[in-house]
Amino acid sequence: MCINCIRNEVDITEGIPKHAILQFCRNCERYLQPPNIWVNAELESRKLLTLCLKKLKGLNKVRLIDAGFIWTEPHSKRIKVKLTIQKEVFASTILQQIFEVEFVVNYQQCGDCARVMAKDTWQAMVQIRQKVSHKKTFFFLEQLIIKHNAHKDTINIKEVKDGLDFFYAHRSHAIKMVEFLSAIVPVRTKTSERLISTDIHNNTSNTKFTYSVEIVPVCKDDLVCLPIKMARSLGNISPLVLCYRVGNSIHVIDPNTLSVSEIATSLYWRTPFNSLASSKNLVEYQILDVEPLGPVRGKFVLADILVARSSDFGKNDTTFFARSHLGCILNPGDTALGYDLSSSNFNDFSFDSLDRSTIPDVVLIKKSYPQRRKKNKQRNWKLKSLEKEQEEMASKKQDSEKMDLEYEMFLQDLEEDPELRQNVNLYKSTSTVAMDVDGTVGESSEGDDDFPEIGIEELLEDLTLNE
Repeated sequence: MCINCIRNEVDITEGIPKHAILQFCRNCERYLQPPNIWVNAELESRKLLTLCLKKLKGLNKVRLIDAGFIWTEPHSKRIKVKLTIQKEVFASTILQQIFEVEFVVNYQQCGDCARVMAKDTWQAMVQIRQKVSHKKTFFFLEQLIIKHNAHKDTINIKEVKDGLDFFYAHRSHAIKMVEFLSAIVPVRTKTSERLISTDIHNNTSNTKFTYSVEIVPVCKDDLVCLPIKMARSLGNISPLVLCYRVGNSIHVIDPNTLSVSEIATSLYWRTPFNSLASSKNLVEYQILDVEPLGPVRGKFVLADILVARSSDFGKNDTTFFARSHLGCILNPGDTALGYDLSSSNFNDFSFDSLDRSTIPDVVLIKKSYPQRRKKNKQRNWKLKSLEKEQEEMASKKQDSEKMDLEYEMFLQDLEEDPELRQNVNLYKSTSTVAMDVDGTVGESSEGDDDFPEIGIEELLEDLTLNE
């Protein structure tokens, strides 16, 4: 028989389906790979072609020579694949044939998306809490989570009064989140589980796990008084110290001697302590005179500084001498923020046990910059935020105003502190949101949807502070 007659008599595509169905989830944009695996695959990609070929049952009986996509409209929900196969039909006779297979894309919701849409279908939850009066720690923690994409496995994020709740479909994802938090902030973790149902016939059970993560209630720029035993174990450092950095441990410095120490997480939770004063208790001072004393430790320079409260100008001539670690950045005429210990009353046992003659009147924390951002001046950068479910609050308007003011203070800290800014991703913005000195929000417009990351050169154009 000639070749044309063989082709008319024999069909080597017999047994290979010419039509098939692909299941596609519209929420997460994944395809079903039987039996129950959902995979991401772009149109006309190698992964999608592999998925299509696995749906054809008779391909193992022939030899596949070539396979490729035939272009179709993306919205047609049709995927066409062109196949070239070979098969031996008679003795020493190999026949090659080209044919098309059409795949119809059907919508089907995957199990993960179904659990997201339903309520109380999570298996593990991570509760992050910090018992402080502000949210600046969570603003910074949110940026670290976004930068490292640590929230990719969450099915829901809920904002509560003292922190955040992360919900997961699998326990392993929650454990991974707890390990991430332990690596970046000092925390204490507790685990609990609750039995929902059990099947005695196949020895299976449904259990929900909860991980309670408590962050140390000590933040950057807080004034703390260490217990006497702890201060002696840390190289006999002075009990009255400043917290100048918080990583996976607490870093403190004595502003009188520039002695620094690191408090490990395990050491803190054996003898916990709270902050004497936080950033809400800061008082503005005018710098009258700066006299360096000589000792230098990294970026800190010890100096005697003559200061006066800004609120006392024009009323009295009260001045204070403060020994500070900020001698390298403070000059006469500048303004600085600090804690006024001469008129403060702290309810703390460790502080009451100190010798009153050794307690300074003023402890300076950081240099303050003039409010140069006007109401209609815009930032050329912005931050991403997590999609969170808000908790129902009685005083929602008041809490929202407080949150906006704290967020603006966090943005100002990013502008003033390069060390804090290096751990955060900044993005270009065309938004005209700006906050005035009194905390009111100006007019705004929508920013860029694609969030392009901003470069350091463009950032420095906006950061006009004298660092």
